[in-house]
Amino acid sequence: MGSLSHAWWGLVRFGFRLLYNEMAFTYDLVSSVVSLGSWRCWQRAVLNHLEIPKDGIVLELAHGTGNLQIDLHAAGYQHCIGYDLSPYMGRIAQMKLHRLRLPVKLVRGRAQQLPFSEARFDAVISTFPTDFIVAPETLQEVHRVLKPEGQFIIVPNGILTGGGAVEGGLEWLYRITGQRGGEPGRSIDDFLRPYGFTAEVFTERCPRSVAQVIVARKRDIG
Repeated sequence: MGSLSHAWWGLVRFGFRLLYNEMAFTYDLVSSVVSLGSWRCWQRAVLNHLEIPKDGIVLELAHGTGNLQIDLHAAGYQHCIGYDLSPYMGRIAQMKLHRLRLPVKLVRGRAQQLPFSEARFDAVISTFPTDFIVAPETLQEVHRVLKPEGQFIIVPNGILTGGGAVEGGLEWLYRITGQRGGEPGRSIDDFLRPYGFTAEVFTERCPRSVAQVIVARKRDIG
């Protein structure tokens, strides 16, 4: 059973690697299908909790195909930087921003090693990140680059609530691909506090679904 489980998770990781890299051109379609059209509503849930001035500086970790970068500009945030490890996602996001004649401020790299100065950003945001987002190195880097009281906002997932056979099947798919669950008995605030954050979890309603939003703030460690 152990070897079978290991093989399954190896296959899941390989599938996600393809989706974020060589098959990145399918990402928007796949995300729309698996969310029954709610994906963009889930992404935009970030904007409902962003409490910084319009001239504030926002860093998006794992910018993907660039949709949230476009949303940020549409909402009036003009100082936005996207950061992603995948060159495939970077090219797609760049083309989208060019097409709309928006500034292209995209940087490639690992979230565990952010090439930015201390206390540069008013907010760091990320939607549907993989497990890199909870790596100690990532959380330490996010804390470092945020200004005092800066926001760290994550949309970890969306949940289908329609209750039909399609929704049930997709929820099952999310579970077997490791996109549901967490550490029982431990709140997100307990988890993030040692890294210098206080956090709350909110729920945003979307058609036939809800988005979970983690809103954290930088605090002094010690």
